[in-house]
Amino acid sequence: MPRPRVDVVVLTMNDRPAEEAAAQATLLAQSGVDVRVVVVGNGCKPEVVPAGALTVCLPENIGIPGGRNAGAAALRDAGDPADWLYFLDNDATFPRPDVLARLVAEAERHPEAAWVQPRLTGPDDSTTPRRWVPRLRASNPGRPGKVASMTEGVVLIRRAAFDAAGGWESQLFLYHEGFDLAWRLYEAGWCGWYAASIRMHHPLTEPARHALYHRLAARNRIWTAHRNLPAPLLPLYLSAWTAITLARAVRGGGLDQTLRGMREGWTTRRTQRRHPMSWRTVYRLTAAGRPPII
Repeated sequence: MPRPRVDVVVLTMNDRPAEEAAAQATLLAQSGVDVRVVVVGNGCKPEVVPAGALTVCLPENIGIPGGRNAGAAALRDAGDPADWLYFLDNDATFPRPDVLARLVAEAERHPEAAWVQPRLTGPDDSTTPRRWVPRLRASNPGRPGKVASMTEGVVLIRRAAFDAAGGWESQLFLYHEGFDLAWRLYEAGWCGWYAASIRMHHPLTEPARHALYHRLAARNRIWTAHRNLPAPLLPLYLSAWTAITLARAVRGGGLDQTLRGMREGWTTRRTQRRHPMSWRTVYRLTAAGRPPII
């Protein structure tokens, strides 16, 4: 029986060479699968590239979703694309050599799932910040199950589902592209699966809350809602997230950029093509624990 094949996309800006080398070493050590790798330089020529890997040199930084799309396209255009895509942050590592094989096996046990999400932990193999758990009820990160969101930098996705959905939304540039793709995959009849027993490691750093984060996170909430939600849910979703976002900005800083992002999102929302999800999809998202109003 042939081994599963996995195409892996790694995005870089040459900003963490030591971490990239460590991540790639654990990737190349994966067993039980045949792996093909592309390293995408987002506005640069990749400097840390494993032997035999494809490279893509983008002339400018087109954002994380656009860069990942470029990698997926390069693997497809190289011929004979694998059935599975794995998107890997360049500082995330595989703690065991069977992670990809186990993720593929999990996906095969759940043919209804377009993506399989491993549990992301710190290097201690146990600490999982709440923001890394792909569901609202995050108190038990070790509980597997159906999910309606994803951690974009460590996720296995069926190539056919990814291509049919149109890939990541590149206009978002950064932040919330996982929600947008998850919603579109649910609309196509798929779901996501959280394989909590399969771990990936990532440095336990606090996320940078810089001006760009505050602006784009606020803007992209509005864009993603406008693109995907039925009209009656738009005021509910945006009201809830406006209150949450403003409370966070007042408490943690960044209020000016948050307001700027909200204004930008609202005034430019019609630049985003609307494909409102069906009420059946709304029900399925709610049943999966993530009603699309929060």
